[in-house]
Amino acid sequence: MATTPDEPTWVGELDRLAPARDLVVDASFGAARLLVTVGGTPQGQVTVPLRDGRAGAADLDAAVSTLGSPGLVERAPVAADPVTVVIATRNRADSLSRCLAAVLASDHPALSVIVVDNDPDDELTERVVAAADSARVRYVREARRGASVGRNRGLAEARTELVAFTDDDTEVDPGWASRIAGAFAADPELACVSGPVLAARLGSAEERAADVALAWNKGFTARRFSLDDPPVDSPIFPFAPGLFGIGANLAVRAAAARSVGGFDEAMGPGTPTHGGEDCEFLVRMILAGHVLGYVPGAYLWHHHRPDQQALAAQMEGYALGLGSFLTKVALSPQGRAVALRRLPAALARLRHISAREAGAGDAMPETGLAQRGSRFARGGWAYLRKSRAVRHAGGVVPPLLLAERSRTVPGHIRRAAARANAQQAERTAGATVTGMPQPRAASCPRTAQPA
Repeated sequence: MATTPDEPTWVGELDRLAPARDLVVDASFGAARLLVTVGGTPQGQVTVPLRDGRAGAADLDAAVSTLGSPGLVERAPVAADPVTVVIATRNRADSLSRCLAAVLASDHPALSVIVVDNDPDDELTERVVAAADSARVRYVREARRGASVGRNRGLAEARTELVAFTDDDTEVDPGWASRIAGAFAADPELACVSGPVLAARLGSAEERAADVALAWNKGFTARRFSLDDPPVDSPIFPFAPGLFGIGANLAVRAAAARSVGGFDEAMGPGTPTHGGEDCEFLVRMILAGHVLGYVPGAYLWHHHRPDQQALAAQMEGYALGLGSFLTKVALSPQGRAVALRRLPAALARLRHISAREAGAGDAMPETGLAQRGSRFARGGWAYLRKSRAVRHAGGVVPPLLLAERSRTVPGHIRRAAARANAQQAERTAGATVTGMPQPRAASCPRTAQPA
């Protein structure tokens, strides 16, 4: 993982298969953080110093060589299965315009987009969608506020098996959707995938502090998570905030997400809890017996908060969200029983998060232990009040339950197995009737090729 010096840092990409050349950027940058790819598949990140905004090709090559041979990189699979991208937004037209342009620049041949406008104050979001002038984009106005409400509305509106979620402050890579589809095609057991969330800019001290404190990039090694195969590096699994990814870069099999109730509408941006909805959803997917995957090739860029006020509000919101998540775990008899056995490890994890934030630089707002505890408590009370209100209004507050062992095989896997058994039965029946095997239709693997 690349480290970032506390000075203006340029952010970009370097493909090892492209011709070597010098890097020349604005002289105000003292360093460059580069995502190193091999034919579009990420291998890692490096940080190189700049002199007057310049780094020579030899310096770049020396930095990149620390990642190992490009031949070690396994190309990310891609597929053309239809994908619906859901963007829930409210009153951020300029940010949405940038995000939507990046999504529409995708190389995926069967991509559709649903923009959910949550309780808007004006018509600017609708105008952004109209200005995109694309038949692939559909505008949906939602009367209720909240990111979880917007994602659930998008999930309900989607007509494809695969649904991807991103936020309006991101820019996805052109290969993002194709690699999401490729991950699902390559591993039929996956019900949900996430990928790296990389800093789009590191110019301000606040952006650099947020990048360290949030730690949203989980590296460039593919991973799978399930109850049957717990990760050895997470003693608090599955109650591990951020381990599985975040809502800004998330994709699901729609049937699996609907089967667990979607997102908790008492959590997340646009509610008094401010966050926690993505962590809770992913934990609930795991507890329901689904398999989650982390796919390094499905990366995108996130625009961190560029100033002190915005960063302080964001960090307070994440503390409130974590408090709401912990409260929901505590309120669930099954979840509480499992979580209590992990309490010592959970406390150690919270200390680690606190230390990481404290070491994020001078721009990080100071948060003492008492203030952090107060925010956790406020988030918990906010969740209790909001969940009652959401239920009263007929909204979605899914329970946090452990799966019954007989039901831990996800529905899409059971259906695939049933289809395979039926096809085998038909072939066997055909052979019995004619007295000889029937010719089989030629088959080919699902579309997959190097990114």
